[in-house]
Amino acid sequence: MSLLFAFLTQTLVSNQVATGLALTLLGIGLSGLIGESFVGLPGQKLARLDIAGLSDFPFFGPLLFSHDILVYISWALVFLVGRVLFKTRIGLIIRAVGDNHHSAHALGYNVTAVRYMAIMFGGACSGLAGAYLSLSYTPQWIENMTAGRGWIALALVVFATWLPKRVMIGAYLFGTVWILGLYVQAIGFDIAPQLLSSLPYLVTIIALVIISGNRVLTKANSPAMIGQPFVADR
Repeated sequence: MSLLFAFLTQTLVSNQVATGLALTLLGIGLSGLIGESFVGLPGQKLARLDIAGLSDFPFFGPLLFSHDILVYISWALVFLVGRVLFKTRIGLIIRAVGDNHHSAHALGYNVTAVRYMAIMFGGACSGLAGAYLSLSYTPQWIENMTAGRGWIALALVVFATWLPKRVMIGAYLFGTVWILGLYVQAIGFDIAPQLLSSLPYLVTIIALVIISGNRVLTKANSPAMIGQPFVADR
């Protein structure tokens, strides 16, 4: 799907926002079609990797050292992405393409190829996130089980001003609000479950409104060429 998005937006130079919305709707319908036969079937949950000697520590042991492999991969990805973007030549090229693709092209870099690779890497990470939902968070498949979390992930990038470590912090803050809503329901508070389910999205909207009101935060680390098409002969 990310390769299709890259082809439509980078090769055919279609509008990125409209293309993203169209592929989102396509993905919902396509996943529902492919996954119809899996609805209601119990899945096999990924095993937890308990680290001997560390998982037994009170509180911090289960919190940090008793998760499945995808959780540890996500932590490693945050570190590696930050390292590559800000400490390597490849990261410098990626950021140059994001900040001024005309200058990057003038220096001899293939802007379209760099964007293809970045989009495909982002798609692969999104695939891992989706796999986590059906293999660990809820070990089964149901239609539209993402429940809009992809849009939250997109908003978290803005919230974190494009810094990997801040994205991770924002993601866990969102997760905390989500779990608190479930906990409040479990202990019997007389609050509409629809309101509790909407809390993470409301918190995200409020955070984005606050950030949007601060021009310094809005521009901090934001790629200047974001959303802008590139055609080499223009």
